[in-house]
Amino acid sequence: MAVIRDTIPVGIIVRRTPGVTRWATWSWRVSALLPGAGPADWRELRREGDAVEFHAATMTLELFSSDTQGYVVSLASKTPCLYVVLSEDDSADAKLPWKPELLTASAFEGQGYAESGEGLVERVPMPLPLISFVRDFVQAHHVEEEFVKRKRDRKRVDLVEDGKGDARIRQLSDVYRAPRPIRGDVH
Repeated sequence: MAVIRDTIPVGIIVRRTPGVTRWATWSWRVSALLPGAGPADWRELRREGDAVEFHAATMTLELFSSDTQGYVVSLASKTPCLYVVLSEDDSADAKLPWKPELLTASAFEGQGYAESGEGLVERVPMPLPLISFVRDFVQAHHVEEEFVKRKRDRKRVDLVEDGKGDARIRQLSDVYRAPRPIRGDVH
């Protein structure tokens, strides 16, 4: 079966605020998503004192018919969200310390990145147009898979005595014996 794909451009809005500890000068978080946004490269949108919001980039949200189960989980959550992954930008021409790396609607893929501990993984609420886009894709392409319980083999496993060690190694006594005390042990 061929995998069906659909895409939409989404702007990533990142908010920088002063850090709350002496070890972090700035706090960064993805604050919003803009469906259908044009290209951007850390364009400043708004400044309120030390807090600044940037249109960091416009990424393509790709939906695949093979990943609809992850989208179903994401849509079923209390607040449907997309996952945005920002990685550290160590390049010499970097304007800011982060670069958007991934945008996904799959709860499974987002969780995988969150568990890796690499970069900054943000769960961002989906705007209504994106909820509609993902929901329509899922309704058109999701196929519910029936749960199939694994069955036991009919092979007899009670004929072999496990735990007696390798038959090629000679045992002087019962392998289930209690270990004998080492000299000098106090009981």
